[in-house]
Amino acid sequence: MIDVLHFCAAQCTHCYDACHLEKEMDMARCMMNDQDCADICRLTGQLMERNSENVDIFLKLSGEMCERCAIECEKYPQMEHCKKCAEACRKCAEMCHEQQMAH
Repeated sequence: MIDVLHFCAAQCTHCYDACHLEKEMDMARCMMNDQDCADICRLTGQLMERNSENVDIFLKLSGEMCERCAIECEKYPQMEHCKKCAEACRKCAEMCHEQQMAH
């Protein structure tokens, strides 16, 4: 699960960097979601690594943020980085919800 969170954060960071270079479209909303999602996934992974009692709260938040990021990235199916980010976010959201139910 921690690997999934870190992979999602990495994909979001890559998507942010690629969107930042995009000159044809306004990618500000996508970039904001990328950054927020990367930050919350990294933090959730860190909390899981140290067995924090607050993991459930962050799993819920990560799942919701991943869904938001995926929805935004799916608006740009022509961009490979957005496509990969959306896939990673969908997988991470699903795993966050499953993990949350298990706690």
